[in-house]
Amino acid sequence: MTDEAFSRTGPGVRFTAADELKRRGVRRMKTIATGLLAFATLVFALSTWAKAAGAGSWAGYVAAAAEAGMVGALADWFAVTALFRRPFGLPIPHTAIIPTKKDAFGRSLGDFVGENFLAGHVVRTRLASLGIARRLGDWLAAPGSAERVTKEASAALRGVLAVLRDDDVRAVVAEAVTRRAAATSVAEPMGRMLGKVVADGGHHGVVDLVAVRAHDWLTANHEDVVRKVTQKTPGWTPKFLDHQVGERVYKELLRFVTDIRDDPDHPARGAVDNFLADFATELQTDPETIARVERAKGDLLARPEVQDLINSTWAAVRTLVMGAAEDEDSELRRRIREGVRRFGERLATDAKLQAKADGWLQDAAQYLVDTYRAEITSLISETVASWDADDASRKIEANVGRDLQFIRINGTVVGALAGLLIHTVAVALGG
Repeated sequence: MTDEAFSRTGPGVRFTAADELKRRGVRRMKTIATGLLAFATLVFALSTWAKAAGAGSWAGYVAAAAEAGMVGALADWFAVTALFRRPFGLPIPHTAIIPTKKDAFGRSLGDFVGENFLAGHVVRTRLASLGIARRLGDWLAAPGSAERVTKEASAALRGVLAVLRDDDVRAVVAEAVTRRAAATSVAEPMGRMLGKVVADGGHHGVVDLVAVRAHDWLTANHEDVVRKVTQKTPGWTPKFLDHQVGERVYKELLRFVTDIRDDPDHPARGAVDNFLADFATELQTDPETIARVERAKGDLLARPEVQDLINSTWAAVRTLVMGAAEDEDSELRRRIREGVRRFGERLATDAKLQAKADGWLQDAAQYLVDTYRAEITSLISETVASWDADDASRKIEANVGRDLQFIRINGTVVGALAGLLIHTVAVALGG
């Protein structure tokens, strides 16, 4: 027979090939118990006949033992049978207990599990005795464990990234970044940062760079500057005079920029310092300046270029993480391995950390059982309630019926011994 032959016998009940093997064992034990009853019946009949034929007092002893054995066997057969079905199909009260009381048994089992296994103090005590944190630390610190954890974590990470739809993630990232940026005031933080930079002189390098680049640009674009100035002069002035004016303006610009570049104490540098310091203060205190900055921020976030940049961030991050997760020698996986190993070594030796970890685990477990105890126990009762009564009875009988047949065998043997003892005592007292 195949598994399909006994795969499902009723709602929620699976009857497997292993159950069928157990049923065969039950049938063998039933045959033995019934055979023992038949043997006791035969012995009783023969001994009773022998007693009537005057075979001697021994026949009375054998008949009493056999009779009591028959009674014990029949009583225990009735008791065992009444658990699973009605004996001979008769509507005897308190028989077929499992089929008729199945739902009540399911509720009782659920309540029993909830009260004795899912109680908060029971779970905490059991977890405390296991020392899970120390065991976990020993395992993580053992050779090969960090590599295994890293490998599994990388596979899980790749799986998550593989199933995520890029369009959905990009939309979520863009919406989250845009919403967070729009909701966050940038003027005051910018003002505080700018004030700190100016106070520390951190902007001097930028001023130096601007001065150098301006000087280099003026040097490289002499004719262009003169031409631009000449184009702005009135049309009625002589050309040579326009050129002289252009040259004069160029030299003054070049001298001014050169002085700024070479003189750290140039007044223009002080003007820049004052401007930046005043602007930093306005960013923090001036409502109009703050409003202008916030409007500029909103305009910037709304630009397609900025949204495209935000959207492209996910693709870049995804490619980077996928590559690092697949490469066993990547910096990401190397750092994860080292971090897992160091954490395991600390967890295995640090008693305080162990106590904290065990406490967190116990708190989490207690929260789960306290919060979801009813759902867990209802799963048991509802599952049992969904079973077909007769099929559930057959499955239970297949799993425990073999042991129950020993009750019948023991009842026959014990009954025979009790009958023999009672007959012996009765004969002795009568004598």
